[in-house]
Formats: sequence, structure tokens, C-alpha cells
Amino acid sequence: MSQQNKIQNPAVQLQKTPDMNDRDFINDMLATEKYMTWAYSTALNETSYSDLYQDVLDIFTETQNCQRELFEIMFKKGWYGFEAADQQKLQQSHQQFQGYSNQFPYNNQQIQ
Repeated sequence: MSQQNKIQNPAVQLQKTPDMNDRDFINDMLATEKYMTWAYSTALNETSYSDLYQDVLDIFTETQNCQRELFEIMFKKGWYGFEAADQQKLQQSHQQFQGYSNQFPYNNQQIQ
């Protein structure tokens, strides 16, 4: 992958030691928050009692916001990057999924 297709800030350099550094700790927290939001999402789908649903939703939202903050910290420090989307691949995906919409039972009509 070429560097011009990479979306990332310059990385903050850390000393390499056998001990965990700031990047390792934040990366571990980010992975944990991602897992927790997935688990809370599943719980929301399975919860029937409305008060419990609201409590889990509040916790889910707080956890999701924490996950986003950790991502932003890692991105700002250059510890998290991603590949820029190729315009041709985007167009192909758009056309593919546009074709799928023709298979919907109501063909993009409003349900009354």
C-alpha cells in the first residue's frame, strides 16, 4: 500500500521496551470498548423489560462515546490509521448495492 493512500497523522514515537507503553494501553482499552459496545448491542436486542433496556442503552452510549474518544486519541497521535478508499472501488460498491435495492419488496416506496 502506498503512503499516499494511508490516512494517518505522524506517529508519536515511543521507546521500545518489553513493558507496555501508552500506545499499548490505549490500544488495549480501545479493543475492550469495541467488544463491550458489541456485547451491549446484543443485550439491547434481547432485552424486553423497558427500564432495563433504557439502562443498558445509557451504558451502551457511554461506552460507545468512550470508544470514540480512544480512537480519536490514537488517530491524533498517529497510532491508528486506515487506507483511503479507492474511488473506483467506491463506485463499484455503490452500483452493486444500488442493484440490490431493486430486490426490496416495496422498491423504495414509503410504507403506510
